[in-house]
Amino acid sequence: MKALLDNGTKCLLVQPRFSVFSFWNYVDVCKIVGAKYPAAPLGLMTVAALLPQHWALKLVDENVEPLVDEHFEWADVVCTGGMLSQQQGVLSVIDRAHAHGCRVVVGGPDPTSQPGLYESADYLVQGEGELTIPMLIEDLLGGSTSGAYQSPDRPDMAHAVVPRYDLIRFKDYIQVGVQYSRGCPFNCEFCDIIELYGRKQRTKSIEQVVRELQVLYDLGYRGHIDFVDDNFVGNKRKVKQLLPVIREWSEAHGHPFYFSTEASIDFTDDDELLRMMQDVDFRYVFVGVETPEDEALKQAQKTQNVNRPLTENMRKIYAHGMIVNGGFILGFDSETDRTADKMIRCIQDSGICMAMLGTLYALPNTQLTRRLRREGRLFEDGSKQRDNGTEIDQMTSGLNFVTARPRSKVLEDYVRVLDHIYNPKRYYERITYTALNLKRVDKYRPSFGRMLNSARAFLRLCGKTGFNRRTGRLFWKLVFTVLFRNPRAVESAVNLAAMFIHFEKQCKFIVENTQRRLAHIKEHGEELGGRTMCEGAHNVRPAEELVPIAAD
Repeated sequence: MKALLDNGTKCLLVQPRFSVFSFWNYVDVCKIVGAKYPAAPLGLMTVAALLPQHWALKLVDENVEPLVDEHFEWADVVCTGGMLSQQQGVLSVIDRAHAHGCRVVVGGPDPTSQPGLYESADYLVQGEGELTIPMLIEDLLGGSTSGAYQSPDRPDMAHAVVPRYDLIRFKDYIQVGVQYSRGCPFNCEFCDIIELYGRKQRTKSIEQVVRELQVLYDLGYRGHIDFVDDNFVGNKRKVKQLLPVIREWSEAHGHPFYFSTEASIDFTDDDELLRMMQDVDFRYVFVGVETPEDEALKQAQKTQNVNRPLTENMRKIYAHGMIVNGGFILGFDSETDRTADKMIRCIQDSGICMAMLGTLYALPNTQLTRRLRREGRLFEDGSKQRDNGTEIDQMTSGLNFVTARPRSKVLEDYVRVLDHIYNPKRYYERITYTALNLKRVDKYRPSFGRMLNSARAFLRLCGKTGFNRRTGRLFWKLVFTVLFRNPRAVESAVNLAAMFIHFEKQCKFIVENTQRRLAHIKEHGEELGGRTMCEGAHNVRPAEELVPIAAD
């Protein structure tokens, strides 16, 4: 077998596929604008930069191209990994690589949290690669053919590498990620980020961030950059030092990018920070709202969200040019029969169009998991995927524990909220509210070629939405209302209308499968029905039997 540190070593990096029914996988919208997948695989590009640079490196993202036998025949070693929702895909890559005689390196969040599931890999790299990949390379120097690597320490982000952005085709993606920090200062019970990356936020230097922007610029990338941080505003003082420098760099380079990120809701308390983000051209922000129930927030230790005037907070974000992508959860212990109605009002009144609503999931190694285990309520094997067609994310495979309220009631509420918020009329009402309150000050200026592509995309959208029986009247009413009352927000309104193509199909898939879960509970009873659902004994309709949203 080839020595892996030889100059001729060929390394294949594989990003396993995400389900087309995932909230984040809006591939049908990507097709409208000529892309194949929303986000580039930043984790693997970072891994590639940490590996020996004399290796021949090839990155295959299964979300944009098929992984074929020829890829494995070319490779000497395969690197893969991912999140819980990619678990079956990672295991499949391991098997295929071994069938072709390749050694396999596995890492990422799920292998770090559940290493026992990945024992078939030759090398298991846990935690953050800046510390553990050098251990792997040192082991390879010694001739090791297998090993597991972990460190109790957390790397200093000041020494982080620039990801190998050159390994991807930018045209395949709508956005490219840049990471400024890791970790989050809060202590949410259900969150695994603080377990994986800590509560002390670690940041790159301003110079490092500018260097990565410059690399992307020099490679010819223009457009949407997503700061993939767990909480971009976790250290507001440092962010306020970073943003003016990004603004100056952007002005000097003709504003080649616009930005999005994830932030805790408390950033709305800082008017200066909001203005600075607007000046840099931040256009989207993901906010974990979770629930309008203060008691549930307190139990979940998400105290930063307690006693929040959410509608006012959202309007403030819109007033600074940013659209909110909101995360919501059903299944907390303190919920009541009124929770669903409160959540519907919260989402509708605050105008959050892109509402990611899921059911509570006890992720491995979280405080929630430890508490539920102590209480004897955890389904012990609930984090092992058995059906990659239906166990996609917390929108399809949550509640892996004995619920405080009857499980059937939680799932019935789940269906009711989804049916309401992704009803076409309700969704377009939220777009109109958001667009009329959105104060855009666009800095990014697309090239003529990009404007031409946007025009073609608009015509495609008109064909799919504007002349659609369910959405046609709503679409044209939206366009003309915003055009006359807030013309700067027309592009944003049209983009949100395009997203409904994905959300409507995803909602249908989730509701149908949730109704089958409810039928299973009705047949077997609350606790047994819930437990067997999480243990793979339920009979839900597999995703491949439905029309995939990526289909023409």
